[in-house]
Amino acid sequence: MTTTIPDREQDPGRLMVLAQGGDRAAYEALLGALARAVRPLAARRLPADRVDDGVQNVLLAVHRARHTYDPARPFGPWFLALALHRLTDTWREVHRATRREADAVEPWAWPEIPEGHEALLEAVLALPGRQRRVVELLKLEQRNVREVARILGMSESAVKVTAHRAYRSLRRTLGVADVQR
Repeated sequence: MTTTIPDREQDPGRLMVLAQGGDRAAYEALLGALARAVRPLAARRLPADRVDDGVQNVLLAVHRARHTYDPARPFGPWFLALALHRLTDTWREVHRATRREADAVEPWAWPEIPEGHEALLEAVLALPGRQRRVVELLKLEQRNVREVARILGMSESAVKVTAHRAYRSLRRTLGVADVQR
């Protein structure tokens, strides 16, 4: 049996109960309302190019877990817990992929290093993957902190801290004294 839904913005808990009973129109209205509700949350937690993936992952999780919703309990906490877990999983996927990309950078992908700078190149290559990638983007590709943060899915502050640690490590490796402020 399909119930006609006069208002697409009905209570999501009620829509879920109808959807659990096989009402396709209620289920479609529910998914539409949930997508609109979770998009701003995804936009705050994920890089802009992965927001749609995050929303899709949440809706897929709702689909898979819809049988676990208990109509005697409030819908909001059930949905929010599910959404936050899936957005966190999506965030982890983004950052794992970023780390794999950073670790996969080969030395021959670098621009030609001027003569006499081999020691610097070796020191940069010895940096941990994320530090090496930040140095590459900032110094070799001459990108700004905002661009690097976007590319690597990091905050601008995290890029600055990572760069600082990389530079300190490079100074130590190359035997250059730290400049004290």
